[in-house]
Amino acid sequence: MAHSGAPQTIADKIWDQHSIAVNPEGDHLLWIDRHYVHEGSNHGFGQVASRNSRIARPDLTFGVADHYVPTRSREPANAEIARMIEVLNANAAHHGFQLFGMNDKRQGIVHVTMPEQGLTLPGLTIVCGDSHTSTHGAFGAYAFGIGASEVAHVLLTQTLWQKKPRQMRITVNGILPPGVSAKDMALTIIAKAGAGGATGHAIEYAGSAIRALSVEGRMTLCNLSIESGSRLGIIAPDEKSIAYLRGRAFAPAGDLFEKASEEWLQLASDQDAIYAKELVIDGSEIEPSVTWGTSPEQALPITGCTPDPAMIADEEKSRQIREALDYMGLRPGQALEGLAVDQVFIGSCTNSRIEDIRIAAAILAGRKSRVPGLVSAGSMAVKLQAEQEGLDRIFIDAGLEWGNSGCSMCVGMNGDLVAPGKRSASTTNRNFRGRQGPGARTHLVSPMMAAAAAVAGCLTDGRAMLEGRTP
Repeated sequence: MAHSGAPQTIADKIWDQHSIAVNPEGDHLLWIDRHYVHEGSNHGFGQVASRNSRIARPDLTFGVADHYVPTRSREPANAEIARMIEVLNANAAHHGFQLFGMNDKRQGIVHVTMPEQGLTLPGLTIVCGDSHTSTHGAFGAYAFGIGASEVAHVLLTQTLWQKKPRQMRITVNGILPPGVSAKDMALTIIAKAGAGGATGHAIEYAGSAIRALSVEGRMTLCNLSIESGSRLGIIAPDEKSIAYLRGRAFAPAGDLFEKASEEWLQLASDQDAIYAKELVIDGSEIEPSVTWGTSPEQALPITGCTPDPAMIADEEKSRQIREALDYMGLRPGQALEGLAVDQVFIGSCTNSRIEDIRIAAAILAGRKSRVPGLVSAGSMAVKLQAEQEGLDRIFIDAGLEWGNSGCSMCVGMNGDLVAPGKRSASTTNRNFRGRQGPGARTHLVSPMMAAAAAVAGCLTDGRAMLEGRTP
């Protein structure tokens, strides 16, 4: 669809290229370039079957077994989970779409393995029945999560009705201090913006600190975009993202890749593009962060103390803090550093790529973990690479479990759980009540901080442990 000629953001450009029609209410019918599915998408396939129909574009549909896949072994936790995996296999066979099944060497978490395979490309519209689909925005894709009925709509039509979000730009300038990661940046942004601070917006990340992030770091940042209420997060493609995609299995090859790269670089927002909302942060002021409550916005630097609800004038905010502290078993004004943890988890679509595994291993090399923990690579490819680098032995020698790839302990729906009342230092994306299991208490941290917590047996600033060590 043609635009007015006014300066555009990257999100505007991709939207206009994919808008097919507009209804009287102002909703746009978008063409969807990639539809990623997993076991949780089976309900959508059920709706297709109830119509005695077939999916519209099996060539644009890609599946992976990830959410319910067990990671301590490859034996499903129960018969229902086994059935869900079997149904996904059956749907792939029936409809003829590409599936990276449980025993496929390309299997992994959907938001890790699809970019690895070169399926996630700049300028594409990408949807998946998973809220953290925003991860793929790290490559300059317009990527967002959808619900079960929307999954069925895309399966049947390869299109989706959407209301265009407003534009928000978050600029992070400066240089991140040593030991500070994209996860710390994301938690800082969410804490500043609030859990609803970006509601109704598409976030574009900009600034020198964003450009300095690795592609893996950008995926972590975009992954957490929705925790501030946004529809998606996006970063304009550059030479880093192009270098990452070059030679990937499903990416264009040869002259086609070079031509595509030139077009991808043109997606960057126009200089005079207008944003409805702006947030500017000095990257040099970001510290290693940890959540203390039951929402990602309830995060502070590790040097901080829990808030006192009695000091908060807003009654609703005060109540939320009081209830979060009660659930987490914490006192007002309690120091975060030194808070004992019962176990650690390193994994999830937020922090399970090779960069994450390497920095955790750098902390743990030659040291012992004081608490049990599980390390689950984001894909079989990451697992193999880590093993080739000897990183698995570092975790095992430290006393942690080295698991298979999958969502694992992030969602607590596959047998990998945190016990009721136990405290977990976790590299995951959500610390909601019961997220890692009924009654589980989750503290979101970076891979460095999770590894440091394992060594110390408590939440601690891992930067001292990282000194003199190269990830």
